[in-house]
Amino acid sequence: MGSKLIYLRDGSRIITGLIDDTGLVEVQVDPVDSESLLGNIYLGKVKNIVKNINSAFVEVEDGKMCYLALSDVKSPIMASNDHPGKLRIGDELIVQVTRDSAKNKAPLATSDFSLAGKYIVLVHGRKAIGISQKIKDETKRKRLKEILKPYLNENYAFIVRTNAESAPEDLLEREVARLANDYRQIVEFGVHWKCFSKLYSTPPAYLWEIRDGYAEEIEEIKTDDDEIYGQLKQYLAEYQPEDSGKLVKYNDPQLSLAKLYGIMEKIEKALKERVWLDSGGYLVIQPTEALTVIDVNTGKAVSGKTVPEETFLAVNTEAADEIARQVRLRNLSGIIVIDFIDMVQEEHRKALLKHLSAVLAKDRIPTKVVDMTQLNLVEVTRKKIRKPLADQMGLNH
Repeated sequence: MGSKLIYLRDGSRIITGLIDDTGLVEVQVDPVDSESLLGNIYLGKVKNIVKNINSAFVEVEDGKMCYLALSDVKSPIMASNDHPGKLRIGDELIVQVTRDSAKNKAPLATSDFSLAGKYIVLVHGRKAIGISQKIKDETKRKRLKEILKPYLNENYAFIVRTNAESAPEDLLEREVARLANDYRQIVEFGVHWKCFSKLYSTPPAYLWEIRDGYAEEIEEIKTDDDEIYGQLKQYLAEYQPEDSGKLVKYNDPQLSLAKLYGIMEKIEKALKERVWLDSGGYLVIQPTEALTVIDVNTGKAVSGKTVPEETFLAVNTEAADEIARQVRLRNLSGIIVIDFIDMVQEEHRKALLKHLSAVLAKDRIPTKVVDMTQLNLVEVTRKKIRKPLADQMGLNH
């Protein structure tokens, strides 16, 4: 069974839900009038340099500052460059916002900007072609590199996304041509624009799921909202015509799309601290300022069991599956510490870590099991890109 992308309007918010055969696995909540900077490219100005953290603060819009790590400034495109060497206050350069603001943290920016398509990402300052690690077949990896080699440029290269694994050559070439043209427009004309100009806007955030999701797995894109339907239709026609046939307008006055899939109820459940497991065990999920702590508890799972070690492994394995789902659903990121039920046998601990790594690998946001500490705490890291679900729902403000 393929996945479905569901688009709903809930008052002043647009809710995007990704549903597979296990249920709701990802949610994105966007205000209709949201003005996210994420992905946008600007001609910014260096307003301050903080030497002790080797970083700069770059203004990209009126009063909006972004954090720029100086160690990452390797191939900057400067609009004002009357001096060689490191950045100085007052310098103007092209930057892209790569992470939204979070509470008291400024948005993150980079001078090595990128332009993302469904199959390919063009990256300024990169020299070699990169292939998604999720594409394992060496024959396919070689084929993709050969297709893209003629399009390499001394100023940019490409990252091949998972979606490209079996994509026809003509679709890849068409997308590369579009990305290269966008790049030329930004570089050739952007440096002559007025400072703080927005040189490139990403599509509305709720359209990213179409572009960034695993397109081969999505069999249906469905909405019951006329305006959203029109936007989806236009976007697909312009950027992904090969997926236009997946768009469905839902019309049933007796049963709304939200009710059909129980989206709002599932979101409400995903915001609760405690998550019950079928075995009778449960998770306690507690996000903090610095990290997220997930505690696995036996609950009723050990009632009447005579082999506790085997039971602990079974509950921990079930918990690992649910943790992987909850991390995606709640969009937890940064450092995640999991306190599984203690197990004595080393082979059981290794089996658990292997299983956890496998289920987390299904996440399209880079997620990695670091290790199990001497206190049997499992450390996981997940790249920060967008706000947690609780923040999107306005519960942490």
